[in-house]
Amino acid sequence: MESYDKLIERISKHANLGVEEIEKKVEAKKAKLSGLISKEGAAQIVAAEMGINFDSARLKINEIFNGMKRANVLCKVIDVFPVREYNKNGRSGKVANLRVADDSGNAKVVFWDNSHIALIEQGKISKESVIEISNANVRNGELHLSSFSNVKISNEKIDNALTEKVFESIKLKDIRAGQNAKIRAIIVQAFEPRYFEVCPECKKRAFEGECKIHGKVEPLKRALLSIVLDDGSSTIRSVLFGEGINKLGLIDEEIFSIDKFAEKKSYLLGEERVFYGNAKSNTLYNTVEFNIERLEGVDLDVLIKIF
Repeated sequence: MESYDKLIERISKHANLGVEEIEKKVEAKKAKLSGLISKEGAAQIVAAEMGINFDSARLKINEIFNGMKRANVLCKVIDVFPVREYNKNGRSGKVANLRVADDSGNAKVVFWDNSHIALIEQGKISKESVIEISNANVRNGELHLSSFSNVKISNEKIDNALTEKVFESIKLKDIRAGQNAKIRAIIVQAFEPRYFEVCPECKKRAFEGECKIHGKVEPLKRALLSIVLDDGSSTIRSVLFGEGINKLGLIDEEIFSIDKFAEKKSYLLGEERVFYGNAKSNTLYNTVEFNIERLEGVDLDVLIKIF
C-alpha cells in the first residue's frame, strides 16, 4: 500500500470519518493551494487542522510511510550487520544497519549517531533485542535515526514477529519508493553490464585490489545489470546482481564479456518474469528505481494465487 493510502486510512480512523470524505478534504486543500503541494502534504495539513497529531503515536511497521519525520516503533531486532565507516564529500563517520520486525512486517533501520551505534558495538543491542525507536525519519521504507532520534532497550515482548520480507503485488503505475514489491513484467530494454570488485573476505567493495578492512586482497569480480521492465501499466529502470543475472539465462562467460553479452542481449528482450525487490528513490533524476532481489519464471497456476 502506498504512503498516501496509509496516511488517509490513519486520518480516517482517528477522525471517525470515511476514507472518501477524507480524500475530498485533501483534494479541496490541494486545490486551494493551487496544486503546489503533494497529496501527502495536503493530507498532513488536513490532519493538523482536524487536531490529529501522529507525532507521539506508536506505529506498527506496516503503518510507517515515506516522509515521516517522527516515527515511533516498538520492534524486535532480527539481524545486525557490521558497523561500517564511511568518508563522503569530506565527511567521515560510522553507520550501522539493522533489520527489525513486529507482527505486521519488517524493515531496515539505519543508525547514523555514534551514541546509537555504540549500543551495537557494546553488545547492548543484538539479535533478538526488543527496542523502542522514537523520532525516526522514514526514507525508502527505512527507519533512519539521527542525533534527534532515540532508541532504547524495551522489556516488552513481541510474539509472532514477521521475519520474512513481505512483498506486495503492485502495478508499476502505482509503485512508490520504499515499497517491497512483487511485479510480473517483461524486459523491454537491457544495458551493458557494469563491473566492480569485492573483497573475498567481507564481500565489500575493493578498489584496485585494496579492501578498507582487509588491506591488499585478490578481489572477486562482480557485475551489475540494468534493465527496463514493463508490466503494461508503466515502465521502471531496474538493477540485477549476481545470481539474479544468471537466472535470466546468462552464464558468467556471457556476463563478463561485452561482446558475448551483446550477442545474448536480444534474447533477454521480451522475457517475462516475476520480479521481487525494493523500490528506491533516485534523487538525482527524481525517479523511482527497482532493486531486484530475486526473480521467478512465470507459472500460471501459482500466479493465479499470487495476483
